[in-house]
Amino acid sequence: MSERIEIAGRAFDLSHPDKVLFPATGATKYDLVDHYARVAEVALPHWRGRPVSMERYPDGVEAEGFFQKNAPDYFPRWIKRFELPKEGGTVDHVVADDAATMAYLAAQGCITPHLGLSRVDRPEHPDRLILDLDPSDDDFAKVREGARRAKRLLDRIGAPAFVQTTGSRGFHVVVPLDRSADFEAARALAHGLAGRLAEDAPDLLTIEQRKEKRGDRVFVDWLRNAYGQTAVAPYAVRARAQAPVATPLDWDEALGGTGPQDYTLANIFRRLGQKADPWRGIARHGIAVATLRERLEAAAKSCE
Repeated sequence: MSERIEIAGRAFDLSHPDKVLFPATGATKYDLVDHYARVAEVALPHWRGRPVSMERYPDGVEAEGFFQKNAPDYFPRWIKRFELPKEGGTVDHVVADDAATMAYLAAQGCITPHLGLSRVDRPEHPDRLILDLDPSDDDFAKVREGARRAKRLLDRIGAPAFVQTTGSRGFHVVVPLDRSADFEAARALAHGLAGRLAEDAPDLLTIEQRKEKRGDRVFVDWLRNAYGQTAVAPYAVRARAQAPVATPLDWDEALGGTGPQDYTLANIFRRLGQKADPWRGIARHGIAVATLRERLEAAAKSCE
């Protein structure tokens, strides 16, 4: 059984539209495709020009899934691709620049697209720096306090700061960059920021990579700030029982009561109908890594 889908002049066959992908909620493959088609208007400014890594669950979230970076040969020719170098070869990434591509990926069981931190026109120069606040236990209040401290530090050095739920367990704190620096410089800055946060709150936050050494502290994960690494796409559905959606937030929401899985397939459009995208215009706030590095060093000296 299949259904012909047409979005913005592009058509494809959706096989088994009634297949349940999220048994806990009953959400189907059609529901997933519909989500990405509808959310495209608000999501595409954050997705365009970025390489996509696909987290696919063709048989639903209770079955085994897999990650895929290379675009399969059977994808339609209208799906935009971009070849990027990797160690020992290249990767032919999908680039989701339109609603039809977003919906088609969902039709292929891609529940969660993950996006590169740079755009394909300048792949070595990131325009996002991300600190992933990853809890070691179920006490989300620690994550919220970690986000509060991150915002305070970023405000102190004049860094534009944005936040989103991951749709999983934590928050992403995001700084838009102006693409003047390469990944090596951005990664060093991310390490410096994470290290400063952990030094200031050693009982709450850590940059310890080994899980057994973190205890019950929140891991400030700066490691994804590297070439070839990705982060969950804004407004992407996560492969969790209730179909949570990674959702950009205002800071008062993040520091108030919003949790990492509060927005889902079932309620995200109610939110979008009531509230503008908190990340709207994020690219206009891009700042130089060198500027932030100098300010962070100055801030450290002032505390000595």
